[in-house]
Amino acid sequence: MGTLRTEPATTLHVVAMPYPGRGHVNPMMNLCKLMSSRKPDILFTFVVTEEWYDFIHSDTKKQDNIHFVTIPNCIPSEVGRAKDFPGFLKAVATKMEAPFEQLLDRLELPVDVLIADTYLDWVVRVGNRRNIPVASLWTMSAYVFSLLRHFELLEQNGHFPVELSGM
Repeated sequence: MGTLRTEPATTLHVVAMPYPGRGHVNPMMNLCKLMSSRKPDILFTFVVTEEWYDFIHSDTKKQDNIHFVTIPNCIPSEVGRAKDFPGFLKAVATKMEAPFEQLLDRLELPVDVLIADTYLDWVVRVGNRRNIPVASLWTMSAYVFSLLRHFELLEQNGHFPVELSGM
């Protein structure tokens, strides 16, 4: 009688990078939790700023295949970002890429896939430089996506720009 040969389980390493804002971190976390519950052989590394880790770490239930790592607080605080929202957007677009890439260099396992919030286009550049596939997560509703996708129809039909001076 022959012996059954089993192959070692291959672990897929996914790094998830949410946009550092309300309404973006939770959907990315929910995606990772859903995927990990269905595929426990996938290891997720969830990247947030140190500030965001302080916000969420007590609310997250420990899962063996989701690990949190942080990058430094290189952007304005979530608490006061409304005071200079354009400055916050610029910082997210220009100051997070280098710490993220440095973090990738420190990870023990090689990265197989990056999942990034659609707003973080620099993650695609990092993935391209490292030959790592990147998946984009759109965290807003389908309605908002449709509105943006078909914005030219608003213009063509005279619904934009909106004249509010007569109100």
